Amino acid sequence: MVRRPVVAVTMGDPAGIGAEIAVKALGEPITYSACRPLVIGDVDCMADAIAITHSQTALNKVDEPENAKFQYGTIDVLDLNNIGPGEIEYGKVSSHAGHAAYQFVERGIKLATANRVGAVVTGPIHKEALNLGGHHYSGHTEIFADLTSTKDYAMMLVDGSFRVVHVSTHVSLREACDRVKKDRVAAVIRLTHAALGQLGVRGPRIAVSGLNPHAGEGGMFGREEIDEILPAIAIARSEGLCVEGPIPPDTVFAKARGGQYDAVVAMYHDQGHIPMKTAGFNLDASTGKWVAVSGVNVTLGLPIIRTSVDHGTAFEIAGKGCASPESLIQAIELAARSASGWVAL
Repeated sequence: MVRRPVVAVTMGDPAGIGAEIAVKALGEPITYSACRPLVIGDVDCMADAIAITHSQTALNKVDEPENAKFQYGTIDVLDLNNIGPGEIEYGKVSSHAGHAAYQFVERGIKLATANRVGAVVTGPIHKEALNLGGHHYSGHTEIFADLTSTKDYAMMLVDGSFRVVHVSTHVSLREACDRVKKDRVAAVIRLTHAALGQLGVRGPRIAVSGLNPHAGEGGMFGREEIDEILPAIAIARSEGLCVEGPIPPDTVFAKARGGQYDAVVAMYHDQGHIPMKTAGFNLDASTGKWVAVSGVNVTLGLPIIRTSVDHGTAFEIAGKGCASPESLIQAIELAARSASGWVAL
């Protein structure tokens, strides 16, 4: 019997909700049924999060994963001790928080590449703080790609059977249009096909979105579909992949939600994120609070397993104890399933 994989959970930006949702997620028995979770972060921040959330969970400070207890009721924290007293204020952008958040991620990647943990699940980071801290990346995906020397990678968002993979992510809209190139679109289709297979989807059906309104309407509203996207689809089909498109972006996601496709390849960040978050996020207008925040971010193409929450640091509610751990719980469960065959060195 394969033991439950060790899953590292990075705490995220200390000024955000990362520690709070980690406490809540690891306060659920289902998390320990799926894996052996290990938080990489700061033990004092985690203690503060326990107080904020009124949790009865204990903390176990460790210096190596092998020293963790992995017992429900006790959160094991690999303490990097990189946050000084009074350095961090909830809801405030700071270089200290950005640098600490980077170090949590860096340690998780090193442990995963050394096969000392089976997967890494990342809490939310703040991109401005990250850059102020001296780490010039546009997000987690780029950090993982750089530190694992990965060339072809992509972001997949998952909410149940609804899956979206992006040709580009954290760039300007102008640059995103320029990145819609045949070779890149074909590479993302291949990554999507491989990921669906790893998730157990047999004979995956992939839809490719157009870039322009009405998928260009035969060139009337742009030629990217004709010059770049269609040739990429032709390449994928010649390799035996089941791919359709380009499909107008105002209908393709509804078709995927209805079960016609197993995944959609979106051309840029907001094209894919908006339908995913519309499906997974639910705001109670009477209270102004999120009552559902579901969805998982997965990085495709890496030599290690990485999933993440599909939301940000939520500075506006940080330190108030009301953040939902739903997305983090889903991310941990998906990481655990993906790493189910993991065996430590």
